[in-house]
Amino acid sequence: MARYGQAFRDRAVARMLPPESAPVAELARELGVAAQTLERWRSDSLTRPARERAWSARARFEAVLATAAMDESARSAWCREHGVYPQQLQQWCDSATQALAEPEEARASPQQTKQDRKRIRELERELHRKDKALAETAALLVLSRKLEAVFNKDKGEAE
Repeated sequence: MARYGQAFRDRAVARMLPPESAPVAELARELGVAAQTLERWRSDSLTRPARERAWSARARFEAVLATAAMDESARSAWCREHGVYPQQLQQWCDSATQALAEPEEARASPQQTKQDRKRIRELERELHRKDKALAETAALLVLSRKLEAVFNKDKGEAE
């Protein structure tokens, strides 16, 4: 019987719950887990307090979007309803803002990515060539030492 980690279970359950609400049969096929197992995980998750439930990245982003235009009292009500602390929601908002604020020029362009892949292939080829040369040198060194041992042994017997 397969054993799944808690993080895997939490991600699967988060996909079954709103806002994604993925169908159990589809998720079971995708993850390779029995539908009954997924149903059990979901029911176990729903029996836990809301604050202990895992939120997927997409669900966190959608929560930030849903609450962005709300005033503080409406946001607090939404947080109570969904079992999230307002501080958590603010953290999610800050994370999303930081991820989107990354400068465009800091991201690699497709041209730069292509050049990087080409350079990596060249370096890997060179590394492979040098590994082979090193192995050959090591083999020659071992053979030369064996040869010396054989001839020195013969000299010692002749004397």
